[in-house]
Amino acid sequence: GRGIEFEEVREYVPGDDVRTIDWNVTARTGTAFVKKFVEERELVVLLVVDVSASGSFGSGEKSKRAAAAELAALLAFSAGRSGDKVGLLMFSDRTELYVPPRSGRRHALRLVREVLAFRPSSRGTDIGGALREAAQLLKKRGVVFLLSDLMDERDFESSLKMLNRRHDVVALELFDPAEREWPSRVAADLEDSESGEYADFSGSGAAAALNGRLVELA
Repeated sequence: GRGIEFEEVREYVPGDDVRTIDWNVTARTGTAFVKKFVEERELVVLLVVDVSASGSFGSGEKSKRAAAAELAALLAFSAGRSGDKVGLLMFSDRTELYVPPRSGRRHALRLVREVLAFRPSSRGTDIGGALREAAQLLKKRGVVFLLSDLMDERDFESSLKMLNRRHDVVALELFDPAEREWPSRVAADLEDSESGEYADFSGSGAAAALNGRLVELA
């Protein structure tokens, strides 16, 4: 939605709302100052979508990648109805594709097609790197939606905190039920979709043993 954004401070004049007084500046100068705000005319939304190999897993009707596409469509069209610009950053262990923010229905449809059809060049995951890239790309304050299964051996908490200092960041975790609780009495050959590691498991805990990054079940 739209809101207001701080622009500057100016000296207080009779009739100003006392709730807008900047007490820090007033205390330093000895003269009353108030904060001046301007209305935000448009909002920039950036969809940061994980396209690493772990997103291809799905034990039910859809994969995590398909769920990410549905969420991206919902967010893109919602931003479009508000007249806001929306962009797309897809990543694996590198930046795979960046589409600059624009407004309009055709642009939103393009973003959805990209998420559905794009084939990444790498299989790994680097969430921290994607968040740092997003921080460099967004020049003005915006809203960042991170769509990922959050499966990353690298630490990305510090990058998430740094991005959230300047922008509103919403992390949406995508997961498959089989990654949380493996079906009982089901034996399977499991492959880590990012490292290629194989293992034979049966019973609970199979998915957790390979960090839930599953690609083939036999």
